[in-house]
Amino acid sequence: MAEKSETILLVDDEEGIRKVLGISLMDSGYHVLTAASGEEALGIFKEARPEIVLTDIKMPGMDGIELLRRIKEMSPDTEVIMITGHGELDLAIKSLQYEAARFITKPINHDALDIALKRVRERISMRKELLEYTQEVEQLVEEKAQKLIEAERMAAIGQTVATLAHAIKNIMGGLKGGIYVVEKGIELDNRKYLMQGWQMIKGNVNKIHNLAMDLLTLTKEREPDYRLCDPNEPAREVYQLMLPRARECGISLELQLDSHLTPVYLDPDGIHCCILNLVTNAIEACMSVECSTKLGEVLIRTVKQNGWAVVYEVIDNACGMDQETRNKIFRTFFSTKGTKGTGLGLMITRKIVHEHGGIIQVESEKGCGTQFILRLPGREMSPRDGRVFPG
Repeated sequence: MAEKSETILLVDDEEGIRKVLGISLMDSGYHVLTAASGEEALGIFKEARPEIVLTDIKMPGMDGIELLRRIKEMSPDTEVIMITGHGELDLAIKSLQYEAARFITKPINHDALDIALKRVRERISMRKELLEYTQEVEQLVEEKAQKLIEAERMAAIGQTVATLAHAIKNIMGGLKGGIYVVEKGIELDNRKYLMQGWQMIKGNVNKIHNLAMDLLTLTKEREPDYRLCDPNEPAREVYQLMLPRARECGISLELQLDSHLTPVYLDPDGIHCCILNLVTNAIEACMSVECSTKLGEVLIRTVKQNGWAVVYEVIDNACGMDQETRNKIFRTFFSTKGTKGTGLGLMITRKIVHEHGGIIQVESEKGCGTQFILRLPGREMSPRDGRVFPG
């Protein structure tokens, strides 16, 4: 028996066959729709969309083969059973090529029809089950993916909290040390101790300020403050700022500026921050224990390259990085300095470069130094509203 409300469209140009076969199908539990031609059947199908169509293969006008083809174009999953006469085997085979479910021959044997209908119902049921299973699998995959994303997010939060906790712990240690020295200075009435302790406190308060500002810079979406300026100027400023520290640390800091660079629209403060981060990292890398046996050298360089308005390079001869470290340096809160670093510097540098529409690259080999490359595109100012666009 057919399931309740299961609909079948019966198509035959002979009224007697439609009537007799229709009664038989209704007795089997089907809701039966009938059509006397392919054209009429197509109109009924568009409205009712039955899952099963039973059609004569030879009819005047639109024959069963054409009806089958048109139905499959509209609804590939509809099961179509062809009714053929004797000597129409070639047409029956052709119908199978158009994805007819089965064919039965006239005069219609009710047992054969029941078997054909049973098979197509099984196919419909299997298709529905497969669809439900696929949807369940897709939902399960989506749920698992969501859980994985959430787990990764929580892991990232945990890593962030742990890294910041280490940084804050180090700063607090410095503050406590400064407070201790100040207290000793008060206890001994020693001005030298007082000044030393006060400088320690000021330095660590400044670290807290820098950490907070770095976090704000990292999380805040911002449009670079573009100004027409000499692209060599940020590199020159960083060189002059860091030269005393480099000399104090016994490191050679050099500057090479490309005189062919022309004024370009960029955010000079943002680019200054990028170069400063890279130069600071390079000096600290040259001061590491692994590099203590050779004279540290750091080079700041600007270059004019085709397709780019300006290229900034920061090159050092320190210990370099292996492939694994290079793959991690731009990840969230990764630092090669252990608990002494927060990993914010390179993240901020990459963010600022990307905001400019540029790219940042690193070339490094273990024991062979490191080269960071910032490539920035040209920009032009819109005379209409002052907005900045890639040039």
